[in-house]
Amino acid sequence: MRIVITGAAGFIGSHLSERLLDLGHSVVGIDNLITGDLANIAHLTGRDFVFIRHNVTNYINVEGPVDRVFHWASPASPIDYLEWPIPTLKVGALGTHNALGLAKAKGARFMLASTSEVYGDPLEHPQKETYWGNVNPIGPRGVYDEAKRFAEAITMAYHRYHGLDAKIVRIFNTYGPRMRIRDGRAVPNFIAQALRDEDVTIFGSGRQTRSFCYVSDLVGGLLALMDSDVNEPVNIGNPHEMSIEEMARLIIRMTGSKSQIVFQPLPVDDPQVRQPDITKARTLLGWEPKVTLEEGLTSTIEYFRTKMGT
Repeated sequence: MRIVITGAAGFIGSHLSERLLDLGHSVVGIDNLITGDLANIAHLTGRDFVFIRHNVTNYINVEGPVDRVFHWASPASPIDYLEWPIPTLKVGALGTHNALGLAKAKGARFMLASTSEVYGDPLEHPQKETYWGNVNPIGPRGVYDEAKRFAEAITMAYHRYHGLDAKIVRIFNTYGPRMRIRDGRAVPNFIAQALRDEDVTIFGSGRQTRSFCYVSDLVGGLLALMDSDVNEPVNIGNPHEMSIEEMARLIIRMTGSKSQIVFQPLPVDDPQVRQPDITKARTLLGWEPKVTLEEGLTSTIEYFRTKMGT
């Protein structure tokens, strides 16, 4: 198949591109490189991969047939959407509209990369797809949360009104190689600080929880969903829940670091809990994560060692 991926030079987009090429597909990657990095896709040169530098908030033109569209373009880290609030809103609204328009024009199957952030600071735990969320629409995180909630709404409108075969994946915390050193999220922050023997910074008490899914497991879930006949949102993530402090201490131990943990104030509207209910993924897709936390962290730490020259 010929597959278009927006946000192809990002962390997840690059892994998705690589997996699809390994499966024998042709990939057209689109990215404006605000948060993406050409280094993430440099190894795809010479394969059946075409890169287009383009901002998808503008009309998307891809010559020739397209079988599938994965819409991955968006800042995805709190430091990114606090720095780029309006581009974050625009790519969630205009970018999703343009990506849906491409899929509709080409008769392609479509997938939206949504997020567990649509649940906000959840009052339901673990989070099922039927939960409508607890989101502050005017808080600093609202630019990302509401962009993704709008993106889900317009995706379902295209599915219902135009009959577009559309999928929505709600991605929970994902980690792995090709995350940025200054990404701003817990795992890359902790690893980078630990490898430098700097203080490891925890925002809040450290008792808030997250569930961490290795990127190869996530990509497997994405492909299973895209190949399915499911059109309602599906959580893809690892249901193993742990506190942020537990993750920090594990990374310090695995890196052999001399780092100490320091605590700073919790950012506004930061969720206290995050754990996916993956019953739908298990029953409808036959998917569940396989990579253990220690295996995934070993690969991720090694990537950061190489990247940082430590």
